[in-house]
Order: sequence, then C-alpha cells, then structure tokens
Amino acid sequence: MREIISVVGGGSCPPEQYRQAREVGRLLAARGYIVLTGGLGGVMEAACRGAREAGGLTIGVLPGIVRSAANPYVDLVLTTGLSDARNLIIATSGRALVAVDGGLGTLSEIAFALKHGVPVIGLGTWTLSEHPVPGEGVRVVESPAEAVEAVILALGGEP
Repeated sequence: MREIISVVGGGSCPPEQYRQAREVGRLLAARGYIVLTGGLGGVMEAACRGAREAGGLTIGVLPGIVRSAANPYVDLVLTTGLSDARNLIIATSGRALVAVDGGLGTLSEIAFALKHGVPVIGLGTWTLSEHPVPGEGVRVVESPAEAVEAVILALGGEP
C-alpha cells in the first residue's frame, strides 16, 4: 500500500516557501508517496504541483463543499463542509506531516498531528521548542531534501 504524507502551510506564501513546498511535493512523489494537502493555494498548491510534476498522486481536503475551490493540481478532491475542523483530518490522515511556513491553521495541524502521534517535520514553520517531551516535537529541517529524508526516517526507512 502506498503511504500518504500530509503537507501543510499557508494558503498564501512568499515565493521561496512556494518553491520549497513544490520541491517537497516533488521529492515525496518521486519516492512513491501520495501527497495530501488542504487543497487550496499557497503551500498546498505548491506541494500538489510538485507532486503532480513528478507523476505523483495528490489529495485535497477542502474546508467547504465546492469542488472547484481546489487548486488545479489536486487529483482527488474531498469536500468536507467542516471549515477549519478539516485540519484534524489533514493532520491525522498522513503517516507523517511536513509543515512549510504557515500561520495559525498550520499550527493547529501541527498540534493535532503531535497529539495523535504523527511525526511532524518543520521547514521554516512553528518549532514548538518548548515541547514537554524532548524528541517528540517538531523535527526542524533546513531544506526540502532534509524534510523528505526526515519523513523516511520517521517511518522507519533509510533515506
């Protein structure tokens, strides 16, 4: 069975974060992972775009019920009508979560993932450096390649 990796971040982002998210998506897809996002713009679009460019499969979990709200790089659109509550679905559906940039919505996804034991890799995002259990917080990385290596390691493989 192919593994799903969630990629989260802001609905809008600066060009450098867009580039990083696109590369994360591309590298994940090149390794055979399915990329799941919130399906909208910014980091979500970039990750889906990169995955699609690498021949990967993408899933978008939308906050509303309008399928056409999905970015053009989403292959499978899931409408929820849940607004921000969809963040729990995004955070827990992947075997790991990669956060790139992002605001409070991203923070909620990171928190949900950590609460439910999903490994979180952070690239230029919230670090939660005061996490009460050392080693169980956000794994901070400096590049898209390091992010994908951290995903592979978190899932018990070798990069």
